[in-house]
Amino acid sequence: MIWQGVLGIFVFLGIAWLFSESRSRVKKRDIVLGLALQIGLAIIITQFPLIRNAFESLSKGVEVLKHSTQVGTQFVFGYLGGGAVPFAVLPDSGAGTFIFALQALPTIMVVSALSMLLFHWGVLPAVVRVFSNVLQRTLRIGGALGVVAASKVFLGNLEAPLLVRPYLKNFSRCELFTVMTCGMATTAASVMALYTSILEGTISNPIAHILTASIISIPAAITLSQILIPHEGEMTSGSLVAPYRFSNWMDAVTRGTSDGLTIFLHVMAMLIVVLALVSLLNALLAILPNFGGEAITMQRILGYVMAPVTWLMGIPWAEAPTAGKLLGTKTVLNEVVAFLELSKIPRTELSAHSALIMTYALCGFANFSAIGIIIGGIGSMVPERRDEIVALGIKSVFAGTLATCMSGTIIGILTHLSGELLK
Repeated sequence: MIWQGVLGIFVFLGIAWLFSESRSRVKKRDIVLGLALQIGLAIIITQFPLIRNAFESLSKGVEVLKHSTQVGTQFVFGYLGGGAVPFAVLPDSGAGTFIFALQALPTIMVVSALSMLLFHWGVLPAVVRVFSNVLQRTLRIGGALGVVAASKVFLGNLEAPLLVRPYLKNFSRCELFTVMTCGMATTAASVMALYTSILEGTISNPIAHILTASIISIPAAITLSQILIPHEGEMTSGSLVAPYRFSNWMDAVTRGTSDGLTIFLHVMAMLIVVLALVSLLNALLAILPNFGGEAITMQRILGYVMAPVTWLMGIPWAEAPTAGKLLGTKTVLNEVVAFLELSKIPRTELSAHSALIMTYALCGFANFSAIGIIIGGIGSMVPERRDEIVALGIKSVFAGTLATCMSGTIIGILTHLSGELLK
């Protein structure tokens, strides 16, 4: 219901205000501007036919990307990479020939290489500058912070701060925290195609929603950061600094492939370890007596804890525990595991509308493992402020989660008002 989502937005903002380091210095105007920009961007992207059609066309690009990637995986891995199977597969055996590590994850390397190529050709820097100017003019943030926030639509938690590395040491506590929160509230181009592969059949045109989620979560991340840690003094000025030096386009592709391989191996290793740990924990919880006729699992515990949060996002209470499991899984483990779980939930347990809301709520790096990545990465860029970054780690996960929840809530309200889902 619409009133449910409206209540949720005020509650999420109120929670941030309650945990603010200085509630008296929180500026109401900044909250209104940030919320207005987030809602405005969501309306423009989902309701304006021209923009909406442009986002819809992204799905065709992803299909071409997936096919092109499969050409490479088939050549290297044969039928394990999606090629023709040299044996008969029994239709009722429950077995399949789809291998996640060899058919879904390789897109990470291809997209990473394309991202570096677009950076070398000046396409990505141009887009970042335009979006950065929008954020500076509307939310009144500094130029350096605007560059980081804008680049987070495409780049990862470590690549985005590199664009303003010389200015990081001069960032205020609020600005530094905002950089971390923007990282937690968004994803990166290198994994968007992966999310799309996972969510096919769960929501329509998943790439459009994933990209929309990253865009509209940025104003929320900035606003919530300024509530939790109000800014003092002048904003840090600055502009984009090229962090990469490529001799030619092939050098850019090579660098991007190398970076993508690192992400590919990291995601694969994390999935193996995380899923194994969840199974181990559930095996330990199985020692406890059943509750409600079912065994106690980590997912059930997280579902009950997070159910009120998902209800505030506009999800019916009957579906809230199921949605809560996903949000808890994403926070404790990571978004890839949560998306995999979302793709397996039948419509009888989570409606199409609720699945769409949860897609936005899950679309971010706000989890505990991401804290280590940010501390190690940004901490190495500004070692003199490493202790400060460590202290802000948990708070950035909290702020990033609130930001994605607000995005899911707003999309839920808009789809109720428009009477249809974004196709």
